[in-house]
Amino acid sequence: WIGILVLYTVHKGQFNCPGGGLLHSYLLGLIILLASIICALSALVYISMQGTISNPGPRKSLPKILYTRLLLYFPEFIWAVVGAVWVSDNSVQCEKTVINGVIGTVIASWIIIVFTVLGVVIVFDPLGGKKTFYLPDGVSRNLESSQSGQLLYNVRSSATRVWEKRIRLLCCCIVQDDDHRVAFTSIAELFRSYFSDTDLVPSDIAAGLILLHQEQDKMENCPKEPEEVLCHSPLSLVTDDLDVELENAAHYMLFAAAAYGWPYYVYTNPYTALCKLNGDCCRNRPTDSDITGSDRHNFHFGSILKITGLQYRDFIHISFHNKIYEIPFFVALDHKKEAIVVAVRGTLSFEDILTDLSADCEDLTLEEVLENGFVHKGITQAANYIYRKLINDGILNQAFTIAPEYKLVIVGHSLGGGTASILSIMLRNSFPTLKCYAFSPPGGLLSKSLADYTKHFIVSVIVGKDLVARLSMPNMEDLKRRIVRIVANCNRPKYQILLRGCWYEVFGGDPDDFPTELDGRNQDALTQPLLAEESLMVHRSPSYNALEEESHLNSPPQYPHLYLPGKIIHIVEECSSKRLCSSDIKYTARWSNETVFSSILISPKMITDHMPDVVLKALNSLSQEHGSCLSC
Repeated sequence: WIGILVLYTVHKGQFNCPGGGLLHSYLLGLIILLASIICALSALVYISMQGTISNPGPRKSLPKILYTRLLLYFPEFIWAVVGAVWVSDNSVQCEKTVINGVIGTVIASWIIIVFTVLGVVIVFDPLGGKKTFYLPDGVSRNLESSQSGQLLYNVRSSATRVWEKRIRLLCCCIVQDDDHRVAFTSIAELFRSYFSDTDLVPSDIAAGLILLHQEQDKMENCPKEPEEVLCHSPLSLVTDDLDVELENAAHYMLFAAAAYGWPYYVYTNPYTALCKLNGDCCRNRPTDSDITGSDRHNFHFGSILKITGLQYRDFIHISFHNKIYEIPFFVALDHKKEAIVVAVRGTLSFEDILTDLSADCEDLTLEEVLENGFVHKGITQAANYIYRKLINDGILNQAFTIAPEYKLVIVGHSLGGGTASILSIMLRNSFPTLKCYAFSPPGGLLSKSLADYTKHFIVSVIVGKDLVARLSMPNMEDLKRRIVRIVANCNRPKYQILLRGCWYEVFGGDPDDFPTELDGRNQDALTQPLLAEESLMVHRSPSYNALEEESHLNSPPQYPHLYLPGKIIHIVEECSSKRLCSSDIKYTARWSNETVFSSILISPKMITDHMPDVVLKALNSLSQEHGSCLSC
């Protein structure tokens, strides 16, 4: 608006050129239109800042201003068309500066309009008020009428279709087959069931995460009770056993990281990786029968060689084939540890993300386990694919023919760690000495009976506050409950929470003491939801009720509690109180148990702690520290 105003003022008396009359009217109309839009947006911003998240009363006039802004899009669109027509008119002979200014204005107008339309398509919830039909109490009273049941079914189906369309839009760049369609429906149902009972927008969730992080930091700064310290003491296994496993984990993490191929190698060596890989791309490689899938210019395989330090002849089979439920892996001979290593790649494509999100449960029955075991559906199907390749295609037979005295070791990071864990369960009967190292596997992987069974042959390695290691549907429901409670009960406007939260995350300092409605309430009252909290819950889902009662036994049957596999090594960073730690980071490791990961922790490092380079760095630091202690 300022730019157009300056342009109009400077050239006010210079509109006598051919086409200048239309230009004069266009600029004058644009100044008035933009001024109206700025006023509407200013009013939107001011009114949006009133009240709190759970107290929308001061914002009741917001819809009228929002619709006013929506109506202003029509003259804005017409003016953008007029400007485009004027710019494309070859008979216009006005000054070059004016023409360039109008061209910039027209381009900016169309960019704003296009991004607004895209934003509405992506963010707008077409269900709107239909969510109120999810109320279970009202339904139970009226379900005698088949019409009410049909209405509820239609609303849920509509919600699932909305999520399915969003997922298809995000995955429009990949080829879609029957497996994709089944996965889209399953994931859409998951998102529908998770988000159907809340009335939160993304900024509400961001405010909730900020408040939870500050509350969590306050709790961590409090002195722990002696009993709490004792129950977390790693006395279950001797230190020597931990040191041996850390040394093995540091070695095998190289294979798990190498499975990512050239993206990981370039990420960890940004300045030299491409030059080194270009030098190797034209060298000899194994015969095509050893490699399946696409590896143009030999970049993937060249990166695997660089990271692992192995030779061409050490690789039995390499698969770069990647579809939903079918993930890349390789089989190699590790002469240093005398092992046949199966390394499974983690999440690196849209197909892998769909595999991750296929979080329904499947039965996995074993003779050694009395109770029926539940496992993550998508990861189990990926493990089945690799199992068929290894057994039916004779890959493991070929490997043991070459090195019959070697042991079998299965490794993977993230999705690869979860797949390696379930694959090792499938292969356990055929290879009793099998060992598995799962680095940062997903939390919602195995039922309790299977998790206990795998403690004999699987070691999971978790760094810090890794989000993925704590991801499960019950944990996500718990996080939703915590966000709703803390957001609903905070008496500060959302913009203050977000601004102060951003300052805290970037520059550190002391956590804010936001006044809440929870202050001064007794413990019994805290177990009941507040009115503000109920206003943000369209209905209290079964999982929400279960979490209210702090019961892990009454979770929804569709998503029972699943746990991390095997014995768990938890690596924690020891750092100074500064927000940005120095490069000289020290780590400590201890044996842990699955209950420690039963809640999602909010931290700026909840994502970075999951990265394979961070896991490898932590393991190398611990193994070098152990080596230096032995030399002393």
